[in-house]
Amino acid sequence: MAGRDQGEALRSIGALASAGWSFVIAILLGLAGGYFLDRALGTSPWLFFLGFLVGFAAGVANLYRAATAASDSNRSPKP
Repeated sequence: MAGRDQGEALRSIGALASAGWSFVIAILLGLAGGYFLDRALGTSPWLFFLGFLVGFAAGVANLYRAATAASDSNRSPKP
């Protein structure tokens, strides 16, 4: 039984660690999209900032989703 609990804990840690990378990548993608749209449309720096905000919101949503999934998997009793 202890091996199963330890495996579940490691899976939760892995999911949360990958969520951290997902947060950073979402912000970088938003910044890059805003930067290139600013250059194409000549609206600098507004779309850059908007891209950051959209990327940040997506990153927070990913973190929340991962934390909720990890919390639910630890709470549900397994037969």
